[in-house]
Amino acid sequence: MVRFLASVPALTSMLDRSEATWREHLTTRGRKSDSERALVIYARRQVEDLAHGVGWEVEYPRGVWRLHKLGVEGPNAHLRFDRIPQPWLSDLAKRWIRWNLGSGLSGAQAYWHLTVVTRFASFLADPHVRVDRLALVDRALLERYLAQLRTDLGGTSGHGRHITILSGFFQAIRRHNWDDALPPNAMFFNEDVPRQPQRLPRALAEHVMTQVEDPANLNRWDDPSRRLVTVILIRCGLRITDATRLPHDCLVYDADGAPYLRYYNHKMKREALVPIDDELHQMIVAHRRWALQRWPGGTPVLFPRPHANLEGLHPIGASTYRAALGRWLGRCDVRDEHGHPVHLTPHQWRHTLGTRLINRDVPQHVVQKILDHDSSGMTAHYARLSDTTVRRHWDQARKVNVGGQTVSYDPEGQLSDAVWAKQRLSRATQALPNGHCGLPLARSCPHANSCLTCPMFLTTAEFLPQHRQQHQQTLQIISSAEARGQGRMVEMNRQVTDNLQKIITALEADTDHCEHRQVADAS
Repeated sequence: MVRFLASVPALTSMLDRSEATWREHLTTRGRKSDSERALVIYARRQVEDLAHGVGWEVEYPRGVWRLHKLGVEGPNAHLRFDRIPQPWLSDLAKRWIRWNLGSGLSGAQAYWHLTVVTRFASFLADPHVRVDRLALVDRALLERYLAQLRTDLGGTSGHGRHITILSGFFQAIRRHNWDDALPPNAMFFNEDVPRQPQRLPRALAEHVMTQVEDPANLNRWDDPSRRLVTVILIRCGLRITDATRLPHDCLVYDADGAPYLRYYNHKMKREALVPIDDELHQMIVAHRRWALQRWPGGTPVLFPRPHANLEGLHPIGASTYRAALGRWLGRCDVRDEHGHPVHLTPHQWRHTLGTRLINRDVPQHVVQKILDHDSSGMTAHYARLSDTTVRRHWDQARKVNVGGQTVSYDPEGQLSDAVWAKQRLSRATQALPNGHCGLPLARSCPHANSCLTCPMFLTTAEFLPQHRQQHQQTLQIISSAEARGQGRMVEMNRQVTDNLQKIITALEADTDHCEHRQVADAS
């Protein structure tokens, strides 16, 4: 390095030349070794830090922000504003990204925000567009950009994200008065964001999970850390980023001594707890002992990366685990039901856990707590009831008609599958607020939506609240009709209320019987 620097003419400091100039100089001199180039650039950056310090005052004017110099950790080390050709747009993007980072935006999210603005900048620089100032960014221009996005990204998950993030960029410019030149009609509407189709469940088939959870296959991991990460992902449903960044002191115990896994939910930006079984608890304790043997001084993370980590401060990377997962699946020769090699993502184990819990009749609000979701809608996306579970509940439920008489069929009989298929179609095409239609789908209903006087109407105990409410309302209608002398209305509603009373009596009797049986079983 000293001989190289001495050979450069008129050089007084490494800061005399920019990083780009150094790279060009190294290439023209024939020094194309990656290690040599990296050493020169690294040396220049270190000298620059010594000369000017680190922090926002140093990074903000740069065309490329080094996030680690700003205390922002993550997989994206740099933010490249030099790829935005418009200086006025680059300045606004810098202010926006700095404000977002100051409010807690992660480095990965900041990278995505900058990617969206950079794509928009490329659109503005297109020869067919040629917008050179903010005042020309109006609604008409945005409509052209929407059409371009549809061509480039239509059907991908990033399509709507680009629109949403760019809309937030414009809103921030107005809210903080960064530039008054932005036209008032430069905005996106809800209708501009394409609706995402309902995604199919991503839970893995039990045929695949049997192979993945086979102890012999788990022992094929060449690293004990990655093996334990795999078990935690399967049993706890953590996201891969949260699992690899678990702290060393991740175990918490309640008053009864039951163990819990404590982790930081980076998506919700909060700490969360998930119950774990004794086997997983012992595996974590043993792994901590192993880590202390490798790093006697202790480590702040449960899964320190094995290389370039002298003090054990850095966890293994999520991308490193994903690559290792693919190799492990190949060694285990995991195959699907068609005999094809399985390619899966760590997040699919989160879907699988939610689906398994629901299918074991764990209440959805409990699943929501285990997966640490903000809303039940998020839980419903991950935890899908399987057809087997829904059918089991249908088979076990008592079904009565308008006369309060039990309607049953043999779940093991020859027609059981056909009856169940008709039931599923009836729910999908002839849904009722208080029961189900048992009419064959090929026939039309002659009862004019008067289901409570229809002999084909079926209902179960899950609709008892609706039946009680309608019974009360019908009695009130009868009283009012009698006061007005409306005999026909009284006659029609008495038939309805009589049927409702029969239904309620039959279903309540069945519910009481089930409660007594549960008490007896508990005793």
